[in-house]
Amino acid sequence: MKKLIFLGPPGAGKGTQAQLLSEIYSIPHISTGDILRAAVKDKTILGQKAQGYMDRGELVPDELILDLIKERLSQPDTKEGWILDGFPRNVSQAAFLDKLLAELGSTADLVLNLEVPTEILIERLLERKRKDDNESTIRRRLEIYHQDTVPVTNYYSERGSLKSINGNLSMTEVTNSLQAIINN
Repeated sequence: MKKLIFLGPPGAGKGTQAQLLSEIYSIPHISTGDILRAAVKDKTILGQKAQGYMDRGELVPDELILDLIKERLSQPDTKEGWILDGFPRNVSQAAFLDKLLAELGSTADLVLNLEVPTEILIERLLERKRKDDNESTIRRRLEIYHQDTVPVTNYYSERGSLKSINGNLSMTEVTNSLQAIINN
């Protein structure tokens, strides 16, 4: 059984690696962004609530994200494991996730942190050519990441479940590094 949490800054390759490992291990890749988009598209009660915040250009509050995660982790396809990508983003979400997993009679097996130097992240994010990506918005996103999410790495490190991986390698090398840790 593989229950994995992926951490790392924007542009580190979390989504790509989570997708690859999801296929390798036949477990769902659970991305908070995908869950949100699906809930909005399917017009679920939680999705309609989230849509309201998004329409106003506001961040979807933690409470709503946590409800969506809870709903997703309760689905049958997660019994053999899962990969959480993009969650938790702050220490209070990490503490909530611990509590939620305990309620579900579960725990995360590993927290995998992809480390990539800031200048490389900026290059990668600029190459994506998303309309909202320019160097100053990217630097701001990385600042927010360091402010909010780096304490999450400390949270898991203190619990002994954090493993950091050099994300500044080829895609295959990163996948191999991750598999070596997961299969150990």
